[in-house]
Parts: sequence; structure tokens; C-alpha cells
Amino acid sequence: MTERIGLYPGTFDPCTLGHADILRRGAKLVDRLVIGVTTNPSKNPMFTPEERMDMMHGEIARLGLDNVEIRGFDALLMKFARHVGAGVIIRGLRAVADFEYEYQMAGMNQQIDASIETVFLMADISLQPIASKLVKEIALYGGDIAPFVSPAVKEQVVARVAELGQRGDL
Repeated sequence: MTERIGLYPGTFDPCTLGHADILRRGAKLVDRLVIGVTTNPSKNPMFTPEERMDMMHGEIARLGLDNVEIRGFDALLMKFARHVGAGVIIRGLRAVADFEYEYQMAGMNQQIDASIETVFLMADISLQPIASKLVKEIALYGGDIAPFVSPAVKEQVVARVAELGQRGDL
């Protein structure tokens, strides 16, 4: 039987509990799941790709997953998917706005390589409002991000905010 390889791509800046939920559930669907940590300068990253990959290693260990590996990439998603041998791309959805974007992206990806399927997983209802961008904003303004990220990720984000010297207290 051929190994079923999935790819869960994202910037993961930082990794949220929503990402971890999709990661945990996606890992059950395939024999091997590759987390593709990509660059996206338009998202104003707080962490380098290497730091985000380290963060994801910590989350994999926390979740006790043994069929997950992490790779960085800065290329067209479908080329990277072919490179790792993925037959499925796993994407998380939070809201209708996510679906519209992801649906369009899945259609474009299918035009590039129809042999690779896209599977959408809905985030757990309690995690749907969580977005990395909002987590960073809350942290930059001195808010508590504990409900949105693991304790290890919280430590990393708080440390980075301190390094940046940015805290929007009143």
C-alpha cells in the first residue's frame, strides 16, 4: 500500500491552538503529515521561518504526534506538495471569509495539479475566532494570549514583544 502523505502549509506566526487542532486532526487522516512553514512577508512576521519551525516542533511534541515532520519552503505550494510527495493538502477553516479565499485557492491549485486534493477541516467551534494576526496584536498591546496559544508559544510571543520593546499600555 502506498503511503498517504498530507501537507499542512502555513506561516504559523505564531502557532495558535486553532493550528494545533487542525494539525492534530489532520495527522489522523494520513500516514505522514508534512507541516510546510512558508514565508509570507505581507503578513508582517514576528518570527523568522526557523523560529516558527522550532515552535512547530514544540507543538508536535506537546501533542505527542509521531507521524508529523516539519519543512520550510518558499515556493509555489503545488511544487512543494509534489516535492514532498503529498497527495492531499490540509487546510483549516474558521469562517465564511476563510472559505471564500480557500475555495478560490483550491481551484487554482487544482488547475496546476489535479492529482493533489485539498481537504478542508473546520476549526473546533471554541477556536474559530483565533487568528495569528489577532494574537500578535493582543500581545503587542499587553493583553493575555493564554486562551489562544499553548504555554510554550505564549512564552515565545511575550519574549519577542519584550525584545521589540512594544507594549501599548494606557
